[in-house]
Amino acid sequence: MSNQKSVCVFCGSRNGNNPAFAQLADDFGALLAQQGLRLVYGGGAVGLMGITARAVRRGGGDVLGILPGFLATQEIAFDDCELQIVDTLHERKARMASASDGFVVLPGGIGTMEEVVEVLSWANLELFPMKTVFLDQDGYWGPFFALLEHSIAEGFTSASMRDLALHATDPQEALRLLAL
Repeated sequence: MSNQKSVCVFCGSRNGNNPAFAQLADDFGALLAQQGLRLVYGGGAVGLMGITARAVRRGGGDVLGILPGFLATQEIAFDDCELQIVDTLHERKARMASASDGFVVLPGGIGTMEEVVEVLSWANLELFPMKTVFLDQDGYWGPFFALLEHSIAEGFTSASMRDLALHATDPQEALRLLAL
């Protein structure tokens, strides 16, 4: 088994409306390859997921994709990586977490939010106590952090969550915060 560090990336299976999001995914993937970090992600070839994976491979980096079989046609499996097919979304997240040393979240939709909330819950319970960095572009994750602060203020979430859900505005800062 390799000592190579791995970063799990959660992001959209769509590009979104802001072209800056696609550029962010490309830049972050290129940086992972440049730093010798393996990308662990959802295995799709479409949207920001595909852009990130292609950028890592273009830079000569390693990619591990983990994809539930039922999504193989919807998300169109990326075929230029090690690809593991699993049965469920929960199994996908668990495998992604066990194969990673930290998480970075790029813009995405409800699926991305569901993934990151589950791993933050796991970190809060000290099951996978890894850092999660939200790589924010143009304030995309601002509403999420506002909701998190509201939940802390109302007493439903521990203030220690602020140490688990970190905020970065550029790819280099995201990797610095992961401290791999």
